Amino acid sequence: MEFVFKKNQIALYDSQELVIAEVTFPDLDADTVEIDHTFVDDSLRGQGVAGQLMTAAAKELRRQKKKAVLTCSYAVNWFGKHPEYADIVKK
Repeated sequence: MEFVFKKNQIALYDSQELVIAEVTFPDLDADTVEIDHTFVDDSLRGQGVAGQLMTAAAKELRRQKKKAVLTCSYAVNWFGKHPEYADIVKK
């Protein structure tokens, strides 16, 4: 499974180039993004894909030295369980 990193999105595509999993994080300003959407196709549910996407997003945002506002319910829950990434959550 190989994620594709694009500006404000990390996604997984099927063989027909359709998105089958993604996390999106549009810019709010130069230093802040909004993690607003996480999606995993039913065919991938229960395999930890959403968590892998969130880990990839957290690492990418840390690398970019950006903070995140969490509006996606999955992201709020995930960051609550992963305090090691609390430094990227905008207070």
